[in-house]
Amino acid sequence: MKGVVFTEFLGLVEQQFSADMVDDIIDDAQLPHGGAYTAVGTYPFPEMVALIVALSRRTGLAVPVLIHAFGQHLFGRFFVLYPAFINACDSTIGLVSHIEQVIHTEVRKLYPDAELPSFDVESHTAQRLSVVYRSPRCLADLAVGLIDGAIVHYGEQGHLQLTREALDAEGTAVRFILEKT
Repeated sequence: MKGVVFTEFLGLVEQQFSADMVDDIIDDAQLPHGGAYTAVGTYPFPEMVALIVALSRRTGLAVPVLIHAFGQHLFGRFFVLYPAFINACDSTIGLVSHIEQVIHTEVRKLYPDAELPSFDVESHTAQRLSVVYRSPRCLADLAVGLIDGAIVHYGEQGHLQLTREALDAEGTAVRFILEKT
């Protein structure tokens, strides 16, 4: 997993809780890297899991809730770091429909070793989008948080409904349907 995900997660923890909480969860997680991450580095996914679980234990918040909140935060950070990608679209449906063919293509140019989830478009109109998310990391809650962040960014709250349908028991495949209401 790219280091930018780790650095942004720890930034969220510091912003929402405290710098002491960052130190506490790093200590609790007993990480091989000791919590020293760079945005361009690549680190084992189990270290991210350990950090999220440690934060859950310390705060009492459920892991899915934390992952969703991180997705919302991450969308805001992606807008700051990569505004051209987000400004190229005028809606959440437009943005999500371009993830695989446009955004992930550009991410792979910057980070050739990035292990990205896939977002395969099943159907797409101006009113409705159906995509299948696939990832061995089972981070659909993060994807939902990112999508919810986009909905807020484009001012579509109350006008766009997100439906989530698990396609397997493990959570590696999920269908997302975005529909204007």
